[in-house]
Amino acid sequence: MYPDFQYLLQGLTGHEMPEWLSLFKTFGFLVALSFFGAGWATAQELRRKAKQGLLVPEYETMEVGKPATIYGKTMYAIVGFIIGYKAGGVYGHFAEVSPNPMGYLFSLDGNLIIGLLGGAISAYIHYYEKKKEQLPEPQFQKITIWPHDRITEIALYAAVSGLAGAKIFNAFETWDDFIQHPIHSLTSSDGLTFLGGLIVATLFFYFYTRRHNIPFRHMCDAAAPGIMLAYGLGRLGCQFSGDGDWGIYNTAYITTPDGTLRSSTQAEGLSVLHAYEQSYRLPPQPSAWYHTPSWLPRWLSGMNYPHNVGHDGVPIAGCHGNYCSVLPVSVFPTPIYEAIVCVILFFVLWAVRKRFTRTLQMFGTYLILVGVERFFVELIRVNYKYDWGFVHPTQAEILSVALVLIGTSILLFYRDKDPFSAVHAKAAKDAVVS
Repeated sequence: MYPDFQYLLQGLTGHEMPEWLSLFKTFGFLVALSFFGAGWATAQELRRKAKQGLLVPEYETMEVGKPATIYGKTMYAIVGFIIGYKAGGVYGHFAEVSPNPMGYLFSLDGNLIIGLLGGAISAYIHYYEKKKEQLPEPQFQKITIWPHDRITEIALYAAVSGLAGAKIFNAFETWDDFIQHPIHSLTSSDGLTFLGGLIVATLFFYFYTRRHNIPFRHMCDAAAPGIMLAYGLGRLGCQFSGDGDWGIYNTAYITTPDGTLRSSTQAEGLSVLHAYEQSYRLPPQPSAWYHTPSWLPRWLSGMNYPHNVGHDGVPIAGCHGNYCSVLPVSVFPTPIYEAIVCVILFFVLWAVRKRFTRTLQMFGTYLILVGVERFFVELIRVNYKYDWGFVHPTQAEILSVALVLIGTSILLFYRDKDPFSAVHAKAAKDAVVS
């Protein structure tokens, strides 16, 4: 696995890489890439809907030529101080920070001198830029802002609310671990529940769209393909980093002392798994025995995630560094399954998006597809199960069924009574979509 860029570049080049590259995590990079992809797709759909007359712009008045204010310089100084304080604290302490950079960001550790210098530089840059733009008399300008012009702001809010929701729901999904290590659970880079992020981000954007006069139903339709793409790319981050979001054990393959996999009998694989459970005092782990057909690559049904970011498994012989663990028995690599399926589903939704003639038809279809996909992958994933008598569902299975029911209800019963309202039609004539 490649938990950070140091491991990634060493694996690609075969040469030792600088230690500071370990600060940049593979998972974080792919998550950022997923938000970029989702933002691009959503912007394209918002622009298309604006041309259809379904969306209207907002008009804001800006004051230009105004000198820098004390408030502005203070805010820039605070931001510059925080960046300098944290960045300065990293220098010379790569080994301590790189295993958990998120934990470091939320800590009080840093470099006071660099922080003060960063604050002073940031405040001066703000003052200098405002000085260049200053006019003898400040002027007011009226600007037109379409929904797709807000895509950077939308992506930023989606990242914050989505990651917060993913962390909160993951805490419920791994309640025992959360109770034992609450701070680590909330600040670590691993442990994210996508459906939780989707729910919290959706609630947040309901209020965001109301504030900016964007019909929420059209935002849902515009964002659906991009969210599917983001999920697929995000799952690649889980796969490359080995964040523990994999399936049940496949005892058809066991790990050798050098960290590679070899085939095993069912009895041998179960014996290794039971020994692992006893050594680390783990409860019985769910498992299956399945050999990959000869015409398919073995990793499709069995991977042992060496150098995983979660430090899961047993030590790798002769390994030195932050990530020296490997699973003793292979697991089903469910992140790969979800990444492949969701990227394909994105292209399907993107290809048929212009054929949907009713509002929320796209979003309803998306909810059904993501619900079905996640429900079936849960059959071979390791998650906390609730005890409901004769039924023992996981959190994701419950949410998946709910999403399918909601999506089906939307397709069957929702009808937009006024999809092309008079106000939209007039705005489409009066405004030019940029």
